[in-house]
Formats: sequence, C-alpha cells, structure tokens
Amino acid sequence: MASPNEIKKGTVIARDGNLWVVVDFQRVSPGKGGSFVRTKMKSLSSGKVKEENLKASENLDFADVMNKKMQYIFSDAQSHTFMDGVSFEQVAISLDIVGDSAKYLKEGLEVVVVVHEGTPISLDVPGKIEYTVDQTEPAVKGDTVSGNVTKEATMDNGLTVRVPIFIKNGDVIRVNTDSGDYSERVSR
Repeated sequence: MASPNEIKKGTVIARDGNLWVVVDFQRVSPGKGGSFVRTKMKSLSSGKVKEENLKASENLDFADVMNKKMQYIFSDAQSHTFMDGVSFEQVAISLDIVGDSAKYLKEGLEVVVVVHEGTPISLDVPGKIEYTVDQTEPAVKGDTVSGNVTKEATMDNGLTVRVPIFIKNGDVIRVNTDSGDYSERVSR
C-alpha cells in the first residue's frame, strides 16, 4: 500500500475495480485540518476523467507499470507510432492516449511510454524539447517601444510558440512542454 503523498503525474492507481492514471495533481496543506492531494484521474477502461481529493492518511494501491524509452517515428489518422530502441519493436499508440503531448512530437524524439500488462497507457515527453524555427516575421525597428517584445513563430514540426523578437528563421530554441512557452535559444 502506498500513500497519496507518493503520487506523481502518470502514476497508475488501482481503485474501484479500475485502473486510473493520474493526469494532474496538487498537494494541499490547509492551515486547519489534515493535508490532502487533489487529483485529476483518467480511467484507462472508459476514458472518463474524475477529480478526487485523497487524504494523506489514506492507503492506495499503485498498479505495477513499466516505463519504456521509445522513439517517435510517425503519425497517421488513428495513431502515433513509436519504436523501442532495444528490441526495435514498433508500437502504435492511439491518439487519445497521447493526448495533448502530440503537438510536441517530432521525428526521432525520445519519450517514455508507460506500459501496464503489455498495453501502453500513457506517454511522457521530455520537459524541454529543442526545435528549429521554420517561419517567423523579422523584427521591426520600434517594436519594443510599443511593448511588443514577442512574436509568433512556427517550429519545424508545426508547433506555434510566442518567442522574443530577436529570434529568426533557422534558430534553434527550447520549448517548455509543461507550459508550451519559449524557454531559451540554443547556441550551436
């Protein structure tokens, strides 16, 4: 048995006869009363999402899962295909399991796929990913006077990010995948 304080994103909990993956969580320590963990969990069988507060004193049953490093290869209308770097096995993962992480995928990107009893149940992308700026408008003299210090840029995988005005086509930048924001320019 485990404590709710051990919960993190991607944790799989066996509860109510179903497997639930933690999509989001927040630890709360109110001034009065016991601490608890506010969770947002998704059912692996039905896809239903529920929010639940778990008391820190509660016991939970974490499901046995395996984390596999895999490399993104390509997408089609029904799934995203990844390859295991050790066995070279290709696995097609449905669009709903990949979810919002799909916008960060690019060819060759290494991700962690969470597998339960041979079935992929969730996907974790790295916290920061490098992209090449494919298209952005050049900076115009006087932009900073109006307070306009960012502009829109399209990355090599189609992702659109707000970047500082000094970024130009061909620059390599890091994007924070938690927020979707520009993080830094990479010098090569």
